[in-house]
Amino acid sequence: MWYLYGLTVLAGLANAIQPGQNATLSKSLAMPVTAALIILFVSTGTMLVGGLALGKLEIPSGQQLAQVPWWGWLGGCLSVLLILAQLYASPAIGAASFLGIVVTVGVVASLVLDHYGWVGFEVHPASLWRVLGALIMVVGVAIVAMF
Repeated sequence: MWYLYGLTVLAGLANAIQPGQNATLSKSLAMPVTAALIILFVSTGTMLVGGLALGKLEIPSGQQLAQVPWWGWLGGCLSVLLILAQLYASPAIGAASFLGIVVTVGVVASLVLDHYGWVGFEVHPASLWRVLGALIMVVGVAIVAMF
């Protein structure tokens, strides 16, 4: 299971680097929506090659597709929102403020999702310490954004 923490660390690093790369593509092309489509095509191609190489690419059955809750199909829409924020907001507010806000809002929202067990998460009550940790993050991001 330790490798999952390593994967998560790499994802965090990618999350810090990706907005700059995506914004550079958008600025170089001077076509943000086209850049977003290119980003999604590259992501799809990378996932396709990786899935094929690892032997993990499978086609779901109709029954499997029918079992997915309606909200389970909307993750791609949220990915588009994140990419557009990377293209428009990150160059203007900077990497630290952008990522700090994205991560902190994600943690605060995750506390609610965990507390109620929404969108497929197991219930993890929002204890005083978890809420305090999130509040400290909000204060930290505010300091980073102000200076």
